[in-house]
Amino acid sequence: MILTFLWAKLSRNEATLERLSLSPEALMADLKGKTVALIGNAKSLSQGQFGSQIDAADIVIRLNAAPMPSAASHGTKTDWIALSTPIPADILKARNPTRLLWMTRKRKRLRYALATLPGFYLNRRGDVMALRAKIDVPPTTGLMMIDLLSRSEATRITLYGFDFFGSLSLSGSRTADQVPHDFNAERGFVEALLTRDPRFSLMKPTVSAR
Repeated sequence: MILTFLWAKLSRNEATLERLSLSPEALMADLKGKTVALIGNAKSLSQGQFGSQIDAADIVIRLNAAPMPSAASHGTKTDWIALSTPIPADILKARNPTRLLWMTRKRKRLRYALATLPGFYLNRRGDVMALRAKIDVPPTTGLMMIDLLSRSEATRITLYGFDFFGSLSLSGSRTADQVPHDFNAERGFVEALLTRDPRFSLMKPTVSAR
């Protein structure tokens, strides 16, 4: 099985990789009627006191390394983790998500151990490319997850820890000009979504001066 997986990655055989994944219909069924907290990795979230609000959501989704510096700011609950890079085994064990979503279209980074976990979901390449066409650059993990949630029937989606790199990220030390994303474009995408979709709200933490 692992050889089939490796060959599918090398040959870009999406159909084979998708057979390891939960179906989009099943994922959307999980979200139907639920309240969702999507937790971005902005450093500024650490200055807030949103932890209890986050934990009150039906589904709490964290991103990549899923940093949780304090319960007061970030809560303690993790239901899903959305990834574009492999997650360290100790963090995966500590967070213990029921769903692991591989969001990026880059399959070479995907590890067999992740793809064969119960509850694994492979974000469809067509969905990623459609989003990329809207903003003209590769989308972040957070924006891909926001886009996915916008197509769901969740009743309320609250965004925390999204300041579009205004305070940098808890999950790395790179600056905005060191990553292949356009944060102004992403801000515009989210602001337009907030205007047209009343299910979405953005909790804005205070951004420290740098």
